[in-house]
Amino acid sequence: MQLSDKQFSSAQATAQVNKPLLVLGSKGDAVKELQKLLNHWGYYLTIDGTFEQGTLNIVKVFQRRVFLKADGIVGNLTWQALYTGAPVNMPVLQRGSKGQAVITLQETLKITGRYTGQIDGDFSLITDSAVRSFQKNAGLVADGIVGSRTWYALSKIFAPVK
Repeated sequence: MQLSDKQFSSAQATAQVNKPLLVLGSKGDAVKELQKLLNHWGYYLTIDGTFEQGTLNIVKVFQRRVFLKADGIVGNLTWQALYTGAPVNMPVLQRGSKGQAVITLQETLKITGRYTGQIDGDFSLITDSAVRSFQKNAGLVADGIVGSRTWYALSKIFAPVK
């Protein structure tokens, strides 16, 4: 069963978590939980409850995959993404959108080979065409609108091989 964008967004919204802020040097059960979640998503590391350099590096890789600031700090947005395995708080983009999220979109589509234009933050015709091509290939409705399902599919480009 496929969820609509609205249902998918609703499922993500219910993933609000009340977890501690974790940083390099943190220890304890919350760090073990973090490490188990990272392992679940294919980023294998030892579950020892110590937030050391290896854990930090993997957290950064995961954050990049879900389009979060890759600072290695595990706060609310990173926890939400860890529970859902999906990007959180990404805007809906479409033709005419501008800004940093469009740059992120263009950079990601460039990796897929579908976007050949300039990385300029302008959701123009060439970006729209690349989005539609990506959506069609991913089995999504090719409407040129980048909502939660398209962001989720884009995040899989960076997913580790299980």
